[in-house]
Amino acid sequence: MTYQQQTTGAIAVPLTRPGDGYEELFTAHFWGLVRLATLLGADDAEDVVQDAFVRLHRKRRTLRDQNAALAYLRSSVCNASRSRLRHLRMARRRHAQLAPPAEAGSAEHEVVRDEDVRALLAAVADLPGRQREVLVLRYWLDLSERDTAEALGTVKAHTARAIAALGRRLKDEEAK
Repeated sequence: MTYQQQTTGAIAVPLTRPGDGYEELFTAHFWGLVRLATLLGADDAEDVVQDAFVRLHRKRRTLRDQNAALAYLRSSVCNASRSRLRHLRMARRRHAQLAPPAEAGSAEHEVVRDEDVRALLAAVADLPGRQREVLVLRYWLDLSERDTAEALGTVKAHTARAIAALGRRLKDEEAK
């Protein structure tokens, strides 16, 4: 079998036989998956998604259900984002002493930010990884519970815990 490559921006897209659906899957879902990786905190979201497509391409014949490709991609993006975040945390800890102190933003910049949004994003960032992933998939990407479960596994328990934790944190913020 021969392979062609199509260049999209700086990203090379491996193609299989025309009409096999791989190119259509890439075209339809690449940027949505980039958004997912970004919301999960990946600083190299396009690379994470590209790697997920490469893994799917390699495993496409072994998938039990060819219709599960999108769920495989979402799961792969979530796992890779989590793995890269773990790696970044370790690297940042190791090099924390070398970094210069963070500079505060301008007063105008701080005023422009919406306080409610900042509080919500901070509360989401403080959630455990799985709870944060569930909320991003369910509410930012508007996936159904079934689609979220296919990407992550158990959903209802993580969703309930995440929403309860957000409620407590936001209530604490209001009390301050």
